[in-house]
Amino acid sequence: MTKTIHAIYKQGLLKPLEPIEGIKENAEVEITISVGDAGESRILKFAGILSDDEANRMLQTVEEEFERIDMNEWKD
Repeated sequence: MTKTIHAIYKQGLLKPLEPIEGIKENAEVEITISVGDAGESRILKFAGILSDDEANRMLQTVEEEFERIDMNEWKD
């Protein structure tokens, strides 16, 4: 299982900003830390929301829709 959560680092501990469902008390977990940057693109907060399968289906849909565009339609 993979989850992305937001947490605060304070006094040497990471404290989640919301409850974490699906993890049993005292379970050992692996943590990957990404420190936010004030200049970071706002769209990056959406990274990790889609599963790989969902992202691939979305990409396929976008590619199929772009194929339907008639570029001559945009010419004056």
